[in-house]
Amino acid sequence: MQIPCPYCGERGVEEFSILGEVAGPRPADGDMAAFHAYVHLRTNEYGPTREYWYHANGCRRWLLVSRDTRDHSILGVELAQR
Repeated sequence: MQIPCPYCGERGVEEFSILGEVAGPRPADGDMAAFHAYVHLRTNEYGPTREYWYHANGCRRWLLVSRDTRDHSILGVELAQR
């Protein structure tokens, strides 16, 4: 699989580390059940999804990658915002 990095161009997936799918906003402090679900439970969708990827062996930037899990095709890449 090739990921088109906005800074480095198209690179092999072995240059990247995946964090996982994009989750919603972090829950409020004190709600441990909601925080546990936020950290550990994912929907693991079959089809289009958005994931965080880190370009570890390149520009060292975090990316939001839109990917179809059925065939691993890349639908889009953008820089992750803080």
